[in-house]
Amino acid sequence: MLTDAFKRAVVILETIESKGYEAYFVGGCVRDFLLKRKIKDIDIASSAPPTVIQQLFDKVIPVGIDHGTVIVRYEGISYEITTFRQDGTYSDQRHPDDVTFISTIEEDLKRRDFTMNAIAMDKNGAMIDLFEGKSDLKKQIIRSVGDAKKRFKEDPLRIIRALRFSSQLGFSIETNTLAQMKQLNKEVETVAIERLTNEWTKLFQGTFVQHSIAYVIDIEIDQYMPIFKENRSLLQNLPHPLTPFHSFADVIAFFHYLDPSIHIQTWAKEWKCSNDIKNKAINLYDALIYYEENGVDNLLVYRLQQAYFRPFLQLLKVIWKDTESTLTLLQNKKECLAIQSRNELAIDGHDVMKMFPNKKRGPWMNRIIEQVEQEIVFNRLHNTKIAIKEWIRCHPPEIN
Repeated sequence: MLTDAFKRAVVILETIESKGYEAYFVGGCVRDFLLKRKIKDIDIASSAPPTVIQQLFDKVIPVGIDHGTVIVRYEGISYEITTFRQDGTYSDQRHPDDVTFISTIEEDLKRRDFTMNAIAMDKNGAMIDLFEGKSDLKKQIIRSVGDAKKRFKEDPLRIIRALRFSSQLGFSIETNTLAQMKQLNKEVETVAIERLTNEWTKLFQGTFVQHSIAYVIDIEIDQYMPIFKENRSLLQNLPHPLTPFHSFADVIAFFHYLDPSIHIQTWAKEWKCSNDIKNKAINLYDALIYYEENGVDNLLVYRLQQAYFRPFLQLLKVIWKDTESTLTLLQNKKECLAIQSRNELAIDGHDVMKMFPNKKRGPWMNRIIEQVEQEIVFNRLHNTKIAIKEWIRCHPPEIN
């Protein structure tokens, strides 16, 4: 029986079929349906060319129309629809140089990466499974569709995708598929780093990340990955058990803690991460260093952004096996703080300058405000102008 997510999408298939074309649910959504996992995005394959899809629906985004792919927006949900196709050669090892639109779902399924992703399902829930994908799902096996060497040569990112699926699902990789992954591991050097980062992020987020890292080491793919290729011991000497990370920022903070000589800025640059990921990694790493010396206290939860509490706790479990610190503990400490940010201080830089009118602006101003923050956070000082000014007079800043 179809789940609600598929039931909402049936109208898309029926609209296409009403014009004499075929349409099926395909890929990850069918796989996850069979595994009883949460359905994320629903992809559709159809014999209808993109021009027909554009005529059938009001809101169509031509994201990859040259390769037969458009996104249909229907009742607030996006559905990726791709025309049945055969791929030509892959000179850039990402996109086929040319595609040929075809009329049968059977031919379309032959071009897909793994058997578990090569199952089509119609609007009634009937399956088309040419490569025994359902059987492989039951056996918990990741197997290439057809010739594994050809599949990986077409797009070497599929090697990392296999590792990612092993992390997410805990599946084993079929013997021949794994052998070809090892033989062609160098091919991943041709893949855009942004695509690698996206897959590795999902790999580290997987429930069975330890299982996947064992495969990474086995096929020696790390020797072609940024940072890891010069520091292969990073993956080979990981603590056990390794639990899922929340984002790539956590990964960077974790490995920077293991080897501080590799700077966070280097990680972010080599993996082409956003400033947001870099800054999150810095905040998490600073919290780890503070925790190592002081444990969980008021100043730690004051400095650590609340959005990072969960990943921080996960890192504590991995690095120190700390199961005492909990989300509730951090949240309670955060709620009880006298201030939540520097903006809530009863004084600012202008007030400090007025207290020392003959002094030039400089780093000393930030130092004194930081000291005031700490005193207030530890409940040793009331957050009032009178109390703060009196404290500063008793603790005059050292001005170099």
